[in-house]
Amino acid sequence: MTPAWVLHPDITSDRSRRAAGPALEEAVALAAALPGLEVLGSSVVRLPKPHPGALFGSGKIEELKTLFKEQDVELVLVDGPVSPVQQRNLEKAWGVKLLDRTGLILEIFSDRAATREGVLQVEMAALSYQRTRLVRAWTHLERQRGGLGFVGGPGETQIEADRRAIDDQLVNLRRQLDKVVKTRSLHRAARAKVPYPIVALVGYTNAGKSTLFNRLTGAEVMAKDMLFATLDPTMRAVKLPNGPDVILSDTVGFISDLPTELVAAFRATLEEVLAADLILHVRDISHSATEEQAQDVRDILNSLGVTETTPLLEVWNKIDAMDDEVREATQARAERSADVFATSALTGDGLDALLGAVNRILEGDRREETLHLGFDEGRKRAWLFDKALVEDEIQDETGYTVRVRWSAKDARQFETL
Repeated sequence: MTPAWVLHPDITSDRSRRAAGPALEEAVALAAALPGLEVLGSSVVRLPKPHPGALFGSGKIEELKTLFKEQDVELVLVDGPVSPVQQRNLEKAWGVKLLDRTGLILEIFSDRAATREGVLQVEMAALSYQRTRLVRAWTHLERQRGGLGFVGGPGETQIEADRRAIDDQLVNLRRQLDKVVKTRSLHRAARAKVPYPIVALVGYTNAGKSTLFNRLTGAEVMAKDMLFATLDPTMRAVKLPNGPDVILSDTVGFISDLPTELVAAFRATLEEVLAADLILHVRDISHSATEEQAQDVRDILNSLGVTETTPLLEVWNKIDAMDDEVREATQARAERSADVFATSALTGDGLDALLGAVNRILEGDRREETLHLGFDEGRKRAWLFDKALVEDEIQDETGYTVRVRWSAKDARQFETL
């Protein structure tokens, strides 16, 4: 186990800074999510603005050096961005390894990615991150190397060669990822022919999405009390009580200040949300920063282009973690809104009401209608059967009289065929 210490720089001049207490708590939870680390302690360091060369002032650096030496700390995790120069100077001053928030999240993603696509995306994100750190981090590597002219040529600096090697790896990874994404899109196209609506679970990391997914599907998705327990989207067909079959999708947990490299890399894992007929926004309503977490999720959904036309229900999860008085008040608040449901995925409390609402939204105001299709409209007829909308059909000499039960959305899709 590597002894580690977590630091949260609370920069008072940063208007967008998060509350120091919950931010440090989340940073410690991030560290705990990485196997092989033993978090010995954590600290909030208040400073008016970051020092360009070393992030912290010289006095604070000396104070922390003494602390780390006494505790035998080998790794310091800084909950925020650290420039290559700052990282090099702090590592030299403290005699430890240092990871910033982006580096730590990349390590966790690398450890958790399970599918081929997830692994490739993590590798690409890590290389993009590493490439940015070549700019200043390695300017001291001024050695030149010669060559035969086909590997960079004589006179190429080491940093240029390293950057070229990373670019070559990125090109190779993109090619592999393109193949995987094509396969994925074929699977999605095949699912589109199945008459199942998609219900996507989204939410801040550790909100309880995977626990809810497991309870509804009986699947064994990794559902631990740690950040980023699920990275790759998991999908299962589920029969709703007194309702339709649906495809339930569990997605990667959102987090504030997600590294830009990962926002791009994991966009594909959230594509299921874009295709969803209904979104369930799962919140840990017992968390002290639940409102801030919910806003982070909304911001990311907006950035992904999830339109307001996609129905969304808020699932206020983990009411079992509250004391009786707070839980009753929370349930009363939820009951005042038609789109909010107080639940416990762990105990099952509140799930019947939630599933009833899911049912109503997906079934919609379905109506029966009779259509007449000519023999030359086989494509339209096949589509109706594929979507399981046909209640009855009679064939005569002019074609088919088809009785369907469908929603307005189905009718609009049918008109475009």
